[in-house]
Amino acid sequence: MNSPKVMSREQWCEERRLFLQDEKAATRARDALNARRRRLSMTLIDVPYTFGSTKGQVPFGDLFEGRPQLIVYHNMLAPGSDHLCPGCSRYCDQIGNLEHLHARRTTFAVVSRATVPEIERVKSRLEWTFPWYSSFGTSFHDDFVESEDESFGLSVFIRRDENIFQTYFTSGRGVEVPSNTFGFLDITPLGRQETWEDSPEGWPQEPAHSWIRIHDEYNPSSV
Repeated sequence: MNSPKVMSREQWCEERRLFLQDEKAATRARDALNARRRRLSMTLIDVPYTFGSTKGQVPFGDLFEGRPQLIVYHNMLAPGSDHLCPGCSRYCDQIGNLEHLHARRTTFAVVSRATVPEIERVKSRLEWTFPWYSSFGTSFHDDFVESEDESFGLSVFIRRDENIFQTYFTSGRGVEVPSNTFGFLDITPLGRQETWEDSPEGWPQEPAHSWIRIHDEYNPSSV
C-alpha cells in the first residue's frame, strides 16, 4: 500500500495551511447551501398515517414527541425478511445521545416496513435505543421513499398546529453528513437556531453554542 509523501515539518505546515483555506471555503459554501435549504417550500401531508410501536398504533403526530420538527430515517428492514442492510445498520450505529437534538426542538426516529416484533428483535440484538416505528400495512414507505426511486433515506417534517408538512428528503450519499446533532439540525427548516446563521426573519436564534449542556443537564422543559 502506498503512503502520503514525506516532507519536513515546515513544508507540511505550509501545505496544510493552504489546504485549510479550501476547507474553510467549503464550509462557507455548505453554510450557504444550508441557508437555501431553510428557505425551501414545504408540502402538506394529508394522509392520516399511523405507525406500530411497542405501545400500539400511534398517529403520525405522536412521532414528534411534542416538538415542532421531526427527522425520519427510512431503514430498509422489510417484513418477513431476516436481511439486515449493512448500510442502514452502519448509519443507525452512529446515532448518539438525542438530548442535544431535543434541546433544539427536534425529534429523531427510524421507520421501517417491518413489523414491531421484527424491529424489536433487531433493536435488542444491536442494542439500539432510539425510537423505531413500523409502517407495516401503510403506504408511508412507498409515498416518501419508493416515490423518489430510492430504497432508504432521510425525511424532514415540521408540525404547525395539527398540520404536518414535509420540508426535505435525501438519500444515497446525502445521508452521510446528517448523522450527528449539527448534521441533523442543518437539514431542518430551523437549522441550528444560532445567531450566526442566515435564516429567515422570525426564526428562533440564540448565541452560538449558548444552548449546549452536558446531556443530563438540560432543563426538561427544553427537551
